[in-house]
Amino acid sequence: MPKMQQHLFEYAVIRLVPRVEREEFLNIGVILYCSKEKFLSIKFILDEDRILSFSTAVDIKELREHLCAIERICTGNLNSGPISKLDNASRFRWLTATRSTVVQTSKVHPGFCSSANETLLHLFNTLVY
Repeated sequence: MPKMQQHLFEYAVIRLVPRVEREEFLNIGVILYCSKEKFLSIKFILDEDRILSFSTAVDIKELREHLCAIERICTGNLNSGPISKLDNASRFRWLTATRSTVVQTSKVHPGFCSSANETLLHLFNTLVY
């Protein structure tokens, strides 16, 4: 049986950090980039009960808007500002840049996969939900 071709990918975990000064976080999503597959996508979940049990100070509506903006940037939605017009690699780097905000990403981690979409789902199920 032929070996499936492996492609380099990079990913970061999306974290909710309600009180930045405390550095406590809740994993809420994953963003994955694979150049060979021309793939850049995010998978996230807004489990309101879980989020509010972690911090009652979180504005769920604002959090949803922020995550949807990230999703639009991933898809290259041209109505989402100048970042959306960049290539996949540049958008991924911009989205995973270090920030001191309520929504942050982990460090970027590399790996190899045969399917970027399947790998995104696996990482999401393993690291988030």
